[in-house]
Amino acid sequence: MKINLRKVTKTPLDFEVKSGEMAFKGFLQYDANKLILLKAKLNGLLSVDCSVCANEFNKQIDEDIEFFISDGIYENSSETLVDVVECFDSIVDINELLNAEIELIKTDYNNCPECAS
Repeated sequence: MKINLRKVTKTPLDFEVKSGEMAFKGFLQYDANKLILLKAKLNGLLSVDCSVCANEFNKQIDEDIEFFISDGIYENSSETLVDVVECFDSIVDINELLNAEIELIKTDYNNCPECAS
């Protein structure tokens, strides 16, 4: 699902995409300083590798996701740290963001139920 950032306003623009058993549902909303706020919920079952025994297992995911999207290079005039994803063609691909979040979870330290105890 691709969304034109120039069409995002102060009124929240809802989205929902799925990948396998994972769902990514939330909204985009213009915030300030040419930044678009993304707030979403990521949930479902994800197949990950155990960091201890390397066996694959299904992990229940239920995470709140929040970051900003910038149309072009984000230039921060202050020292405030902000999570910003830069888009360079005024289009944000929600499926790409979902896949990036899934890959981040897969690189986490994940323990299967047998190794967690």
